[in-house]
Amino acid sequence: MIDEAAIEAQVGAVEEPELGRPLSQLGMIRSIDTDRKGRVQVEVAAPVPGYAMADLIARGIEAAASSVDGVASVDVTFVDMSDDDRSRMMGELRPERGMTVVRPGTPTRVVTISSGKGGVGKSSVTANLAVSLTQQGHSVGVIDADVWGFSIPKMLGVHRPPAVIDETIIAPRAHGVKVISMDYFVRPDQAVIWRGPMLHKALEQFLSDVFWDDPDFLLIDMPPGTGDVAISVSQFVPRSQVLVVTTPQPTAQRVAKRAALMAEKVNQEVMGVVENMSWFTGDDGTRYALFGEGGGAALADELAVPLLARIPFLSAMRAGADEGLPLAVVAPESEAAQAFDELSRGVVAARPRIRTHPDLVIK
Repeated sequence: MIDEAAIEAQVGAVEEPELGRPLSQLGMIRSIDTDRKGRVQVEVAAPVPGYAMADLIARGIEAAASSVDGVASVDVTFVDMSDDDRSRMMGELRPERGMTVVRPGTPTRVVTISSGKGGVGKSSVTANLAVSLTQQGHSVGVIDADVWGFSIPKMLGVHRPPAVIDETIIAPRAHGVKVISMDYFVRPDQAVIWRGPMLHKALEQFLSDVFWDDPDFLLIDMPPGTGDVAISVSQFVPRSQVLVVTTPQPTAQRVAKRAALMAEKVNQEVMGVVENMSWFTGDDGTRYALFGEGGGAALADELAVPLLARIPFLSAMRAGADEGLPLAVVAPESEAAQAFDELSRGVVAARPRIRTHPDLVIK
């Protein structure tokens, strides 16, 4: 005889990949039937029609049930969850609605990755930093707030749109990172031509309508410059920390300074500077400063903040961004991957100051 209690425990413990909860807790296991020949039939309630996680969950259930002695075969079928069941499930997952990820007392640290200009590799820094933080055991979400030049989903290999359950957006997850972006809502042949109020509303929805589930870190990949999106972020997330990205060349350093100056204006804390594309290492081991030298250190000194990392130029980073494979996957032993690990440790250590008034700072 099969131990039905053991099967129920094993199957119920399988985690829904994007909601991050066991199937039993979500109420997704409808029935488990066994017979004397060791055959197991499991019926699962899918939260949305055309459920994208069905194959992955079916494989997880098959593996979990097969670990119990006496199981000869496992058959998994899916039925659609009722509207009432969806509402009940999301009500338990999100008893509070709105911008809970930035509410007072939340454990989430919000970090904006900013620069004064485009072309410094800000999005690749965001994507690889997110994966590095995840590999160090932290839960991470990313908002791709560059609404004109969105690229984070492609860099992380997200190829499916988010599901919507009971008016809540479920951000797709890749390499352990939750990602929301305008990329999911715009056709490839369509340009985003929006004025400030529409950008403000889109960012508000990303913060309030997505099931973030209180991650340890919420990274926001900012558009270049100090325009409407930067102003909206400073209003929605006034306690966020700012990571400024520059390249070694002095011109980029001077422009990147403007992002830090805006942070100061809106009372946000600049945690540090990242110098990207610092050098290229040739086959002979020689480092070549393709984009100049010293910009990151000069900017950090000028802002009186640490230079948290210098990221070398690596062709695998470019290839990985095109294929949705971060450095931690394609080149985990590379000096660039090690630099991102150093950066993630620096970000974790740079805890925000306690600030209640711009003139009162407790360090």
